[in-house]
Amino acid sequence: MGVVHFLNVGPGDCSIIQHASGRVTMLDVCKARVPESSSDVLGAFMLSLELESSRQPPMMDNPISYMQDRNIDHIFRFILSHPDMDHMDGLKDVFSEFHPLNFWDTANTCTKSFSNTGPYREEDWHFYKQLRDGKMTNPKRLTLYSGARSQFYNIKGEYGEPHDGLYILSPTQALVAEANRTNEFNDASYVVLYRSLAGCILFCGDAHDKTWEHVLENHLADIYRVELMIAPHHGRDSDRDRSFLSEVMPKLTLFGVAPSEHLAYDAWRNRGLDYITSNQSGTIIVDARSVPMRVYVTKESFARKRNPKTTYSFGLHAWLLRSIT
Repeated sequence: MGVVHFLNVGPGDCSIIQHASGRVTMLDVCKARVPESSSDVLGAFMLSLELESSRQPPMMDNPISYMQDRNIDHIFRFILSHPDMDHMDGLKDVFSEFHPLNFWDTANTCTKSFSNTGPYREEDWHFYKQLRDGKMTNPKRLTLYSGARSQFYNIKGEYGEPHDGLYILSPTQALVAEANRTNEFNDASYVVLYRSLAGCILFCGDAHDKTWEHVLENHLADIYRVELMIAPHHGRDSDRDRSFLSEVMPKLTLFGVAPSEHLAYDAWRNRGLDYITSNQSGTIIVDARSVPMRVYVTKESFARKRNPKTTYSFGLHAWLLRSIT
């Protein structure tokens, strides 16, 4: 019972869940920057209108501006799926603007080096290290494992307040330990299932083969025919075993931004599975507040191509693509 935003942030991930409880979860972040001035915000908005009118690909979202435009003024929990920079680009700015109360992290030992020509900011990595290494006491840092149960994420609170429908499927302590030994941190990625009355959404981070072995062995009943999957590793074709799709069989998969030649289309096509990409649709917004689950996109031309009877939601600022039953 909430609204999920899968932002178009280029080659990276950022999802926002507005829970029925009023709490907000952000899973990963990319391209987040504090707007320098109100004129910058207006300029970006006018440019986005110009790009849409010229039928160019939709402009990437700045997660901070996106939240501010929708009057989202707090983050209850920030979940970092794993320590790659395309999942924490702008982390410092997000924390300075929205002050998350809880930070879900993995017990990783990852290290990084930077060059002056890279796309990411070294200050975000140093800020993350302060969080990870216990040099900051606010927010509360949690390292959670498969099957963990606690207040606010999969059981009701002490006074009966609702939880937020989040269920942790991975990692395990063994997966994290092996990732620290091999430096393959994708296999220590969080995999989180979001349950709602309208169906389930599976957030996969950059889950790799060993992660899927664990999830299929221990949580298949939870994710079989899941309504919506956020594709692992943005949907890129990166020498991965995609056989898990034959077990999960998601009704719709959301791919991130990448050149078409790098996306694993065939793994979905060969199984008759539907998917859409941020390249095509812009930001994708899922309304899970009632049955059926409804999927909206911000690019009107794509919505009309897929659904000639599309309608515009002024509340969600997006066009109806389809329902999932």
